[in-house]
Amino acid sequence: MKKLNTPIRIFVGLLFIFSGLIKANDPHGLSYKMQEFFEVWGFDFLNPLSLFFSLGMNVLEVFAGIAIIVNWQTKKVTWLLFILIIFFTYLTGFALFSGKIKTCGCFGDCLPLTPAMSFTKDIILGILIIILLATNTGKGNKSVFGKIVLYSVTLGTAVFQWYALTYLPVVDCLPYKKGNDIVEQMKVPAGAVPDSTSIEFIYTKNGKEVRFDQANFPTNFDSTYVYVDRKDIVVKKGNGLVAKIVDFSLMTAAGADTTAAIFANQKPYVLVFAKEMKGVEGWKNEFETIYKKLQAQNIDVILVTPEGDRAATVFGNINILISDATVIKTAARVTPTYFLMNRSRIVEKVAAPCIDKLFLNLNSK
Repeated sequence: MKKLNTPIRIFVGLLFIFSGLIKANDPHGLSYKMQEFFEVWGFDFLNPLSLFFSLGMNVLEVFAGIAIIVNWQTKKVTWLLFILIIFFTYLTGFALFSGKIKTCGCFGDCLPLTPAMSFTKDIILGILIIILLATNTGKGNKSVFGKIVLYSVTLGTAVFQWYALTYLPVVDCLPYKKGNDIVEQMKVPAGAVPDSTSIEFIYTKNGKEVRFDQANFPTNFDSTYVYVDRKDIVVKKGNGLVAKIVDFSLMTAAGADTTAAIFANQKPYVLVFAKEMKGVEGWKNEFETIYKKLQAQNIDVILVTPEGDRAATVFGNINILISDATVIKTAARVTPTYFLMNRSRIVEKVAAPCIDKLFLNLNSK
């Protein structure tokens, strides 16, 4: 059994490193997944800390993975891995058995796993880590080289996350990545079979809970029935094929959907996504400078935000459209993010520090 220690240790370490790095590519993605769990559990007050937790978790995974491979503080690190896998197994088990979380985010958006796959992975990892605990000799590697690798890769992971938060993820695995056509991403795949659902209504009558669906509406229904809730019950599961983008829209301040009209634009234009106006003072001047340069090249610029009134107060008479905050935080991980568009196709996608790439693309036309 002890002969298995080294290959298991390397396998477990590599998997933790891979998991940490793939999520470090998009720290906001993990933070949004954490918020999803927090909201289900009623821990919404932790949402402001989700990005901090995300950054720390990614670094910790990589640190633990490197440490177990170079055999640094092996006993302590193995126990750390055991605690982490217990925690991860709880999360993936909750996602699988509660049905309230569609994906656990174990490997981010670049490698989405179903809850069943994630839970199975964690069970197997848990068994492997138990084997490591049982075969641990307690002898750690005290070489200077091992420590240099450990600290260098850990620091590099932190820098990598800073880069992603400033310049957008290095690898964009979202449906709004450069080169994608938003309209095409909104199409339902051929052969898609949606879930068949039934609406269950929950009322109280004379202090007792009453449940019924559309086909069994009470014949004596009157004002004595007090509405409590309604639930969508899945009667028959579909095949899981859905459009990659399901909720994209651009609305005017008056509430009119202008998505099709924007996508029909015959010349290049720029959509600037900002999921919130909080902290706008930090990028207002930079945005206005970029806005003027684009206007000088006869390029229409449209600011897209869920906070239209606030944006109008800050920026005055510019073209502003409204979109859902969830859509925007999926499309643009950095606030603001600039999309150079050709009809509905994303020609370029950059954060402000890389805006020169957008102008180079424009000038090469």
